[in-house]
Amino acid sequence: MREIFERRSVRSYTSEDVSAQDEELLLRAAMQAPSAGNEQPWHFVVIRDREVMLEIEKSQQYASMLKTAPMAVVVCGDKASAKFPHEFWIQDCSAALENLLLEAVHLGLGAVWMGVYPVPERVENLKRILGLPESVYPLGIVAVGRADKRLEPVDRFDASKVHKNRW
Repeated sequence: MREIFERRSVRSYTSEDVSAQDEELLLRAAMQAPSAGNEQPWHFVVIRDREVMLEIEKSQQYASMLKTAPMAVVVCGDKASAKFPHEFWIQDCSAALENLLLEAVHLGLGAVWMGVYPVPERVENLKRILGLPESVYPLGIVAVGRADKRLEPVDRFDASKVHKNRW
């Protein structure tokens, strides 16, 4: 799948908007992710309002790409929907977020994942700005748009990190 190998963290965008059709495809791809016990604990907050984007950018460290992104998606997990006593929502929502990133590449869009959870001040700031329910936690923010320049693929394979049968 070429999208896995072509995916890059895009931090600067053109002024071209992301279509409603592409937005839906991004969210559909995210919701196709596997989840523990098929729990599907995810919720997605799509942000296009420039004022909201700038408020988030000011409250989150390393979120300057929201200044130029035409759209952002906040991937959240609802702890109230947990079937298990463990925090599998983190893995489930991470898989959904990765699916969204790969679909962005497939659609010719650029995107970048900005981490929120588990940094308490980032979580609380975003919960406040977005008015998230008590049981809903933001895992990450994805800025999405048309990349203002093409980034070449990078080969990240490192054989020294592969261990067979035992460490």
